[in-house]
Amino acid sequence: MESVGFIGTGNMAKAIICGILKLEENFKIFCYDKVKNNYEYLKKFNVFLCEDYSEILSNCKYVVLAVKPQNYVEVLKGIKPLIKKDVVLLSIAAGISEDFVSSFLGFETKFIQIMPNTPLILGFGAVAVSKGKHVEEFEFNFCKKIFSKSSFVCEVEKEKMNHVIAINGSSPAFIYYFAKGFLNFAKKSEIDEENALKLFCNTLIGSAKMMLQSNKPISKLIEEVTSKKGTTEKGLEVLKENNFLEIIEKTCEETTKRAIELSKENF
Repeated sequence: MESVGFIGTGNMAKAIICGILKLEENFKIFCYDKVKNNYEYLKKFNVFLCEDYSEILSNCKYVVLAVKPQNYVEVLKGIKPLIKKDVVLLSIAAGISEDFVSSFLGFETKFIQIMPNTPLILGFGAVAVSKGKHVEEFEFNFCKKIFSKSSFVCEVEKEKMNHVIAINGSSPAFIYYFAKGFLNFAKKSEIDEENALKLFCNTLIGSAKMMLQSNKPISKLIEEVTSKKGTTEKGLEVLKENNFLEIIEKTCEETTKRAIELSKENF
């Protein structure tokens, strides 16, 4: 029975754990967090709640570092005296590189960079993964496997991992913010909020499936909704006049820029 450890038990860690528990195989899951706020929530799962790093590193070959970039040095200092060279580290932190971790720990680390998102908790996530130089193929396959029941898994070159954050890591927040505009309009129009939410969300789900399954370019899908001199055309004119696509691109660029900045700050 393979064991997976989590250092950090925030929202992303909980989402990944929920995904692992959907697998038909049995895994031992060990969790440690210096702040025990989430331990009560985790008790309902079949996981081992640990008191220190040593319990994680003495039991687990695969260890998910589910901590923010700002807390990375503190965690690496804590695990450095304990970690063995065969441990595979899975990092969800933006901007943290394999070279930095190896340099800090003092040996060529088995390192896999992952960029998951919170919809994993419902089994509809998307995970970008990048294989480190010293990771064996079976280890990388195991990493992909633990996400397989809860997400679409896509291998990405490590040079693009900072860029992919905008596409699947941060994008749920951008989508929620986009949705907020429609729901604000519904409220002003005195449309029942619950109905508006369900109408918009089911339309969003259907639109996503159309993009994935219709084999049509997005420009064609837009065209099929848009009647000449109709309501959709008028709405699209507003988006174009206000540079909506440029705003999205700028959002992604700034997200990527921040990931690169985080890789340099405090390290």
